[in-house]
Amino acid sequence: MTLTIPGFDHIRLPGADGVELAAAVGGSGSPVVLLHGFPQTHLMWRHVAEWLADEHTVICPDLRGYGASDKPAATDPDVYAKRTMAADVVTLAAALGHERFALVGHDRGALVAFRAGLDHPETITHLGILDIVPTLDMWNVLHGASAAVGYHLFLMAQPPGLPEAMIAGSADAFFGSFLDAWANDPTTMPEDVRAEYLRASAAAVTSIVADYRASAGIDVMHDQADLDAGSQLAMPVTVVQQDWGAQLGYDAAGVWKAWAPDLDHRLTRAGHFMAEEAPDEIAATIRGLLAR
Repeated sequence: MTLTIPGFDHIRLPGADGVELAAAVGGSGSPVVLLHGFPQTHLMWRHVAEWLADEHTVICPDLRGYGASDKPAATDPDVYAKRTMAADVVTLAAALGHERFALVGHDRGALVAFRAGLDHPETITHLGILDIVPTLDMWNVLHGASAAVGYHLFLMAQPPGLPEAMIAGSADAFFGSFLDAWANDPTTMPEDVRAEYLRASAAAVTSIVADYRASAGIDVMHDQADLDAGSQLAMPVTVVQQDWGAQLGYDAAGVWKAWAPDLDHRLTRAGHFMAEEAPDEIAATIRGLLAR
Protein backbone atom coordinates (compact mmCIF):
# COMPACT_ATOMS: atom_id res chain seq x y z
CA MET A 1 0.00 0.00 0.00
CA THR A 2 1.35 3.42 -0.99
CA LEU A 3 2.03 5.72 1.94
CA THR A 4 0.61 9.20 1.54
CA ILE A 5 0.12 12.38 3.55
CA PRO A 6 -2.40 11.87 6.40
CA GLY A 7 -5.66 13.75 5.88
CA PHE A 8 -4.96 14.43 2.20
CA ASP A 9 -6.85 12.93 -0.73
CA HIS A 10 -4.68 10.66 -2.89
CA ILE A 11 -5.88 10.97 -6.48
CA ARG A 12 -4.74 10.58 -10.08
CA LEU A 13 -4.64 13.58 -12.40
CA PRO A 14 -3.67 14.19 -16.02
CA GLY A 15 -0.18 15.36 -16.89
CA ALA A 16 1.24 16.09 -20.32
CA ASP A 17 1.06 13.73 -23.31
CA GLY A 18 -1.47 11.36 -21.74
CA VAL A 19 0.65 10.62 -18.67
CA GLU A 20 -1.20 10.40 -15.36
CA LEU A 21 0.29 11.56 -12.09
CA ALA A 22 -0.58 10.46 -8.57
CA ALA A 23 -0.96 13.36 -6.15
CA ALA A 24 -1.89 14.10 -2.55
CA VAL A 25 -4.17 17.14 -2.29
CA GLY A 26 -5.39 18.87 0.86
CA GLY A 27 -6.27 22.17 2.49
CA SER A 28 -7.96 25.21 0.99
CA GLY A 29 -6.88 28.64 -0.16
CA SER A 30 -4.36 29.85 -2.72
CA PRO A 31 -2.63 26.89 -4.40
CA VAL A 32 0.90 25.69 -3.68
CA VAL A 33 2.44 22.76 -5.55
CA LEU A 34 5.28 20.86 -3.83
CA LEU A 35 7.60 18.65 -5.90
CA HIS A 36 9.69 15.90 -4.32
CA GLY A 37 13.30 14.88 -4.89
CA PHE A 38 15.39 11.71 -5.25
CA PRO A 39 15.09 9.00 -4.05
CA GLN A 40 11.73 9.96 -2.62
CA THR A 41 8.04 10.46 -3.38
CA HIS A 42 5.51 13.14 -2.48
CA LEU A 43 5.61 11.70 1.04
CA MET A 44 8.71 13.81 1.80
CA TRP A 45 6.38 16.83 2.13
CA ARG A 46 4.17 15.21 4.79
CA HIS A 47 5.04 17.68 7.59
CA VAL A 48 5.35 20.85 5.52
CA ALA A 49 2.19 20.09 3.55
CA GLU A 50 0.06 19.63 6.65
CA TRP A 51 1.22 22.96 8.06
CA LEU A 52 0.70 24.86 4.81
CA ALA A 53 -2.77 23.33 4.38
CA ASP A 54 -4.10 25.61 7.12
CA GLU A 55 -4.00 28.50 4.62
CA HIS A 56 -3.45 26.96 1.19
CA THR A 57 -4.58 24.27 -1.19
CA VAL A 58 -1.50 22.05 -1.18
CA ILE A 59 -0.82 19.74 -4.13
CA CYS A 60 1.94 17.15 -3.83
CA PRO A 61 2.36 15.00 -6.96
CA ASP A 62 4.73 12.16 -7.63
CA LEU A 63 6.85 13.24 -10.60
CA ARG A 64 6.44 11.21 -13.77
CA GLY A 65 8.65 8.16 -13.43
CA TYR A 66 8.45 8.15 -9.63
CA GLY A 67 6.17 6.80 -6.92
CA ALA A 68 2.66 5.93 -8.06
CA SER A 69 2.75 8.13 -11.17
CA ASP A 70 3.01 6.74 -14.70
CA LYS A 71 6.44 5.67 -15.89
CA PRO A 72 6.46 6.03 -19.68
CA ALA A 73 9.28 4.47 -21.67
CA ALA A 74 11.99 6.94 -22.64
CA THR A 75 11.42 6.53 -26.36
CA ASP A 76 13.01 9.92 -27.03
CA PRO A 77 14.84 12.51 -24.92
CA ASP A 78 11.75 14.67 -24.46
CA VAL A 79 9.92 12.07 -22.38
CA TYR A 80 11.89 12.89 -19.22
CA ALA A 81 13.05 16.38 -20.15
CA LYS A 82 12.38 18.80 -17.32
CA ARG A 83 10.39 20.83 -19.87
CA THR A 84 7.98 17.91 -20.23
CA MET A 85 7.88 17.29 -16.49
CA ALA A 86 7.13 20.98 -15.92
CA ALA A 87 4.28 20.70 -18.41
CA ASP A 88 2.98 17.79 -16.32
CA VAL A 89 2.77 20.05 -13.29
CA VAL A 90 1.02 22.89 -15.12
CA THR A 91 -1.47 20.45 -16.66
CA LEU A 92 -2.14 18.78 -13.32
CA ALA A 93 -2.79 22.09 -11.55
CA ALA A 94 -5.11 23.21 -14.35
CA ALA A 95 -7.10 19.99 -13.96
CA LEU A 96 -7.77 21.10 -10.37
CA GLY A 97 -8.84 24.55 -11.57
CA HIS A 98 -5.61 26.43 -10.83
CA GLU A 99 -4.29 28.48 -13.73
CA ARG A 100 -1.76 30.23 -11.47
CA PHE A 101 0.03 28.77 -8.47
CA ALA A 102 3.14 28.90 -6.31
CA LEU A 103 5.66 26.13 -6.91
CA VAL A 104 8.30 24.69 -4.58
CA GLY A 105 10.65 21.88 -5.52
CA HIS A 106 13.35 19.84 -3.82
CA ASP A 107 16.26 18.17 -5.63
CA ARG A 108 14.87 16.64 -8.87
CA GLY A 109 11.60 18.42 -8.24
CA ALA A 110 13.51 21.69 -7.94
CA LEU A 111 14.96 21.17 -11.41
CA VAL A 112 11.41 20.69 -12.69
CA ALA A 113 10.29 23.79 -10.80
CA PHE A 114 13.15 25.85 -12.27
CA ARG A 115 12.15 24.82 -15.78
CA ALA A 116 8.48 25.56 -15.05
CA GLY A 117 9.43 29.05 -13.88
CA LEU A 118 11.26 29.74 -17.15
CA ASP A 119 8.72 28.10 -19.46
CA HIS A 120 5.51 29.23 -17.71
CA PRO A 121 6.14 32.66 -16.14
CA GLU A 122 2.48 33.57 -16.52
CA THR A 123 1.51 30.53 -14.41
CA ILE A 124 4.10 30.34 -11.62
CA THR A 125 3.51 33.15 -9.12
CA HIS A 126 6.30 32.29 -6.67
CA LEU A 127 9.17 29.83 -6.94
CA GLY A 128 10.88 27.95 -4.11
CA ILE A 129 14.04 25.90 -4.73
CA LEU A 130 15.57 23.47 -2.22
CA ASP A 131 19.21 22.37 -2.47
CA ILE A 132 20.13 22.57 -6.16
CA VAL A 133 21.68 24.80 -8.73
CA PRO A 134 20.25 24.71 -12.28
CA THR A 135 21.29 21.76 -14.42
CA LEU A 136 23.73 23.70 -16.60
CA ASP A 137 25.43 25.19 -13.54
CA MET A 138 25.45 21.85 -11.76
CA TRP A 139 27.70 20.31 -14.40
CA ASN A 140 29.87 23.41 -14.44
CA VAL A 141 30.59 23.31 -10.69
CA LEU A 142 31.35 19.58 -10.50
CA HIS A 143 35.04 19.13 -11.22
CA GLY A 144 38.06 17.29 -9.88
CA ALA A 145 37.90 15.02 -6.85
CA SER A 146 35.06 17.04 -5.33
CA ALA A 147 32.80 15.78 -8.13
CA ALA A 148 32.76 12.38 -6.42
CA VAL A 149 29.87 13.65 -4.29
CA GLY A 150 27.78 13.51 -7.46
CA TYR A 151 29.00 10.17 -8.80
CA HIS A 152 25.41 9.04 -9.41
CA LEU A 153 24.95 11.89 -11.90
CA PHE A 154 27.76 10.51 -14.04
CA LEU A 155 26.63 6.90 -13.64
CA MET A 156 23.07 7.59 -14.78
CA ALA A 157 24.27 9.80 -17.64
CA GLN A 158 25.66 6.73 -19.41
CA PRO A 159 23.86 5.15 -22.40
CA PRO A 160 20.90 2.87 -21.62
CA GLY A 161 21.66 -0.61 -20.36
CA LEU A 162 24.53 -0.73 -17.90
CA PRO A 163 23.34 1.89 -15.35
CA GLU A 164 19.90 0.30 -15.14
CA ALA A 165 21.37 -3.19 -14.68
CA MET A 166 23.87 -2.09 -12.05
CA ILE A 167 21.28 -0.20 -10.00
CA ALA A 168 18.54 -2.82 -10.30
CA GLY A 169 21.00 -5.45 -9.11
CA SER A 170 21.45 -3.69 -5.77
CA ALA A 171 18.54 -1.27 -5.63
CA ASP A 172 18.09 -1.09 -1.86
CA ALA A 173 21.81 -0.60 -1.27
CA PHE A 174 22.04 2.03 -4.01
CA PHE A 175 19.03 4.13 -3.07
CA GLY A 176 19.52 3.55 0.64
CA SER A 177 23.06 4.92 0.47
CA PHE A 178 21.71 8.36 -0.45
CA LEU A 179 19.10 8.30 2.31
CA ASP A 180 21.95 7.60 4.76
CA ALA A 181 24.66 9.87 3.39
CA TRP A 182 22.55 12.96 2.71
CA ALA A 183 20.73 13.17 6.05
CA ASN A 184 22.28 15.05 8.96
CA ASP A 185 19.76 13.38 11.26
CA PRO A 186 18.58 10.01 9.89
CA THR A 187 16.14 9.60 12.81
CA THR A 188 13.84 12.15 11.16
CA MET A 189 13.04 9.54 8.48
CA PRO A 190 10.99 6.78 10.13
CA GLU A 191 11.50 3.19 9.05
CA ASP A 192 8.14 2.96 7.28
CA VAL A 193 8.91 6.10 5.29
CA ARG A 194 12.38 4.86 4.40
CA ALA A 195 10.91 1.51 3.34
CA GLU A 196 8.39 3.33 1.13
CA TYR A 197 11.15 5.29 -0.60
CA LEU A 198 13.16 2.13 -1.21
CA ARG A 199 10.14 0.20 -2.49
CA ALA A 200 9.06 2.99 -4.82
CA SER A 201 12.57 3.59 -6.14
CA ALA A 202 13.30 -0.09 -6.77
CA ALA A 203 10.10 -0.23 -8.85
CA ALA A 204 11.19 2.76 -10.93
CA VAL A 205 14.84 2.19 -11.75
CA THR A 206 14.44 2.58 -15.51
CA SER A 207 12.46 5.81 -15.32
CA ILE A 208 14.65 7.32 -12.59
CA VAL A 209 17.73 6.70 -14.71
CA ALA A 210 15.93 8.22 -17.71
CA ASP A 211 15.19 11.34 -15.65
CA TYR A 212 18.86 11.69 -14.72
CA ARG A 213 20.03 10.89 -18.25
CA ALA A 214 17.90 13.77 -19.53
CA SER A 215 19.82 16.08 -17.20
CA ALA A 216 23.05 15.19 -19.01
CA GLY A 217 21.54 15.92 -22.40
CA ILE A 218 18.35 17.68 -23.34
CA ASP A 219 18.02 19.60 -20.07
CA VAL A 220 21.48 21.13 -20.57
CA MET A 221 20.45 22.18 -24.08
CA HIS A 222 17.31 23.87 -22.77
CA ASP A 223 19.19 25.70 -20.00
CA GLN A 224 21.89 26.82 -22.43
CA ALA A 225 19.30 28.17 -24.85
CA ASP A 226 17.72 30.22 -22.06
CA LEU A 227 21.10 31.47 -20.89
CA ASP A 228 22.01 32.52 -24.43
CA ALA A 229 18.66 34.29 -24.78
CA GLY A 230 19.11 36.12 -21.47
CA SER A 231 16.00 34.49 -19.99
CA GLN A 232 15.44 34.94 -16.26
CA LEU A 233 12.89 33.95 -13.66
CA ALA A 234 10.30 36.72 -13.49
CA MET A 235 8.69 35.80 -10.16
CA PRO A 236 9.96 36.06 -6.57
CA VAL A 237 12.41 33.22 -5.96
CA THR A 238 13.62 31.75 -2.67
CA VAL A 239 16.52 29.30 -2.69
CA VAL A 240 17.45 27.27 0.40
CA GLN A 241 20.50 25.05 0.25
CA GLN A 242 23.35 23.56 2.17
CA ASP A 243 26.63 25.43 1.84
CA TRP A 244 27.61 23.67 -1.37
CA GLY A 245 29.41 26.78 -2.57
CA ALA A 246 31.97 26.48 0.21
CA GLN A 247 32.29 22.72 -0.28
CA LEU A 248 32.68 22.79 -4.07
CA GLY A 249 34.31 26.19 -4.49
CA TYR A 250 31.74 28.39 -6.21
CA ASP A 251 29.49 31.35 -5.42
CA ALA A 252 26.08 29.69 -4.97
CA ALA A 253 24.18 32.94 -4.41
CA GLY A 254 25.90 34.45 -7.45
CA VAL A 255 24.89 31.49 -9.62
CA TRP A 256 21.26 31.96 -8.62
CA LYS A 257 21.30 35.74 -8.91
CA ALA A 258 22.13 35.40 -12.60
CA TRP A 259 18.85 33.53 -13.11
CA ALA A 260 16.63 35.18 -10.50
CA PRO A 261 16.75 38.98 -10.08
CA ASP A 262 14.17 38.86 -7.25
CA LEU A 263 16.14 36.41 -5.12
CA ASP A 264 16.16 35.44 -1.44
CA HIS A 265 19.10 33.03 -1.05
CA ARG A 266 19.47 31.19 2.26
CA LEU A 267 21.77 28.58 3.74
CA THR A 268 20.51 25.92 6.13
CA ARG A 269 22.19 23.79 8.77
CA ALA A 270 19.82 20.94 7.92
CA GLY A 271 20.90 18.12 5.63
CA HIS A 272 19.74 17.53 2.08
CA PHE A 273 16.38 16.16 3.23
CA MET A 274 15.58 19.49 4.85
CA ALA A 275 11.80 19.30 4.47
CA GLU A 276 11.91 16.25 6.75
CA GLU A 277 14.78 17.30 9.02
CA ALA A 278 13.68 20.91 9.51
CA PRO A 279 10.03 21.13 8.42
CA ASP A 280 9.30 24.15 10.61
CA GLU A 281 12.15 26.08 8.97
CA ILE A 282 11.07 25.11 5.46
CA ALA A 283 7.38 25.79 6.07
CA ALA A 284 8.22 29.23 7.50
CA THR A 285 10.47 29.93 4.51
CA ILE A 286 7.69 29.00 2.08
CA ARG A 287 5.23 31.20 3.94
CA GLY A 288 7.74 34.05 3.70
CA LEU A 289 8.10 33.46 -0.04
CA LEU A 290 4.34 33.54 -0.54
CA ALA A 291 4.12 36.86 1.31
CA ARG A 292 6.49 38.58 -1.14
